[in-house]
Amino acid sequence: MGREAIGVVDEVGPNVKSLEIGDRVIILPVRACGHCDYCKRKEYSLCDVSNPSKEMQIAYGHRVAGILGHTQLRGGYPGNQAEFCRVPNADFTCLKAPHDVDAWKLLSLSDVDSTAWHALELAEVRDGDVVGVWGCGPIGLSIQRLAKLRGASMVYAIDSDPRRLQRAEEFGMIPIDVAAHPDIREYLLSIRPQGVDKAIEASGYRSTQQPSLAAMRASGLGREITDPVSAIIKATRKGGNIALVGDFFFTTHDFPIGPFTQKALTVRGGQSIPQRV
Repeated sequence: MGREAIGVVDEVGPNVKSLEIGDRVIILPVRACGHCDYCKRKEYSLCDVSNPSKEMQIAYGHRVAGILGHTQLRGGYPGNQAEFCRVPNADFTCLKAPHDVDAWKLLSLSDVDSTAWHALELAEVRDGDVVGVWGCGPIGLSIQRLAKLRGASMVYAIDSDPRRLQRAEEFGMIPIDVAAHPDIREYLLSIRPQGVDKAIEASGYRSTQQPSLAAMRASGLGREITDPVSAIIKATRKGGNIALVGDFFFTTHDFPIGPFTQKALTVRGGQSIPQRV
């Protein structure tokens, strides 16, 4: 918790070069050292240095960047829900912000909007594309609106929460209620047989969590189910692009590798790189 914050610099360490006391800053959630090979390539969310998690090293084979206010898997750093907070690697974790702009207009730049833009970059959404977005939470809604900004001709908003679907419709999207259409891939293909050009998964494993799987995970047997990913692969046109930016941490029960390879799909995943966006 506390991954998004805006504050005013009260004190700076001796190694901080770009900030001064009194600067207003957007505090980015992704920790980056700024000096490793990944940071030099501006792939800050893959930083080699900022995450000491042994658990991630064992489970993934590598460690990606630490995140403020996250679990031990991403470094276990405290969040920013406090009157004062220490921001490590401040030159790469803070962005200067104007003093005359309301905080609520800037706050989403730290995570929500930067993640949304990164998702669109991963999917390579372009002018005229038909886009399907799984998830209508803050990031999903931001993806949908920014897809329109990038020229998408049509955006399907897929969720089961009626309030979020209503908001998506108010923003000009085409809402699809998963509760009304449990087999979302078949429904999408029934209204658009050729499939969507670009698909983005922004809900993560939470969108299909079931008590039985939660119990399995608690016993050490559970894995994440891939209903959204399976639906996306089937509902995306041949040669289409898919971006996965929802929270997935473990392994899956199955992956539709046949449709993925035979349809010549491109699937890319990755967390936000707010410093670059």
